[in-house]
Amino acid sequence: MLAEAKDTSEIMVDLAYAAVYFNDPGMADELGELEERLNDLTQEMRAVCILAVRRPAEAEGMASVVQVISAIEGIGNAALDIARIVTHRLGIPNELIADLSNADEVSHRVWIREGSHMAHRPLKDLEIPVQCGMRVVAIRRDRSWMIEEVDGDVIVMPGDVLFLRGSPAGITRLHELAAAPTWEPPEVPEPDALTDLDRAVDVLVEMKDMSEAAVGLAYSALALRDVGLAAEVNHLAERLDEMKDHLQLWVLRAAKHDVDPSPLRGLLQLAAAAEEIGDQAAQMVWLISDGVDVHPIVNIALGEADVVATRVPVAAGSVVDGQTLAELQLDIEPGFWILAIRRDNRYLYQPRGWVQLTAGDDVIATGPHEGRERLAELCGWRMVEDDDDPTGRVELEPLRAALRS
Repeated sequence: MLAEAKDTSEIMVDLAYAAVYFNDPGMADELGELEERLNDLTQEMRAVCILAVRRPAEAEGMASVVQVISAIEGIGNAALDIARIVTHRLGIPNELIADLSNADEVSHRVWIREGSHMAHRPLKDLEIPVQCGMRVVAIRRDRSWMIEEVDGDVIVMPGDVLFLRGSPAGITRLHELAAAPTWEPPEVPEPDALTDLDRAVDVLVEMKDMSEAAVGLAYSALALRDVGLAAEVNHLAERLDEMKDHLQLWVLRAAKHDVDPSPLRGLLQLAAAAEEIGDQAAQMVWLISDGVDVHPIVNIALGEADVVATRVPVAAGSVVDGQTLAELQLDIEPGFWILAIRRDNRYLYQPRGWVQLTAGDDVIATGPHEGRERLAELCGWRMVEDDDDPTGRVELEPLRAALRS
């Protein structure tokens, strides 16, 4: 249940931001069903936690589970606040939509039509990551959802709604494969001069990226028991607080000029939600920062989640050594998204495509469980799993040494 709740909350955040980007009330409405799913999961998990504690000595460990559950619930609630910008018509400036289109990754949904290239075929045969640079994160079939169960053997049926995440450049090709109406990205003319509203929009786009990075790094910090990552999450949460303060000031200044005040409400709502997502991420890593013993079930759940976190060092002479992220396209093969790179005891979060990996870097990434071994190989390591360890921890053995043996 914890693994499913984690995946559900992350998809809710993706869909909420996508609903704003596409100004799509239908996509925002999808969050209602996911909210019910998440509420049921969190309520049942809290009941299980209470029943599981039989002795006072077990209380602290189980309290860490409750802490993670509450943070996941808070992330889902913040996603709903973002979606309300669309469902309640709070308004968003066109400048924000244009800036969001420049993101490295966006979420999108597409309805599968009868007679399309994708209908009646298994996902693995469609090769969507190769064809479109996007990956399927969930499928809704009627009123049932497939989140954890999405794998290559799933047959795509007419009427299915696929939820994907990846490069905006792949949306046009995706629509062609699904026989969906042609999609055209929004176009907004360049402003003559930088205004307070432009500054607010730029900050808000950065807050979106930063809040998503904070959540990914928080799960990674929990899974890897990494104090340094936890400190980075706390730093991001503090930055989000500061940025919200600056954004509010610029929005109020913009309201003095000849600007339609209606879309400004959406900006303030989005900034508050992004800050809340960062705060909930910080609540999760508080367990690591303060040295609280995290219950083993948290590690097991993060290992069973649809998207898992992993840390792999870059070995000298490996495939990735000296290559840029754009050249490697790790998001397509093996399907991993780089959350951060640790270099010289500092973290570079959400690195852009021009960033070059070098020997000694630590790559912190999330992706499908089955892709971990391939990522390790590209970085020059063979992954060895301990079958006796229920948390699923692995050891890395130099690839060249493994080949010699």
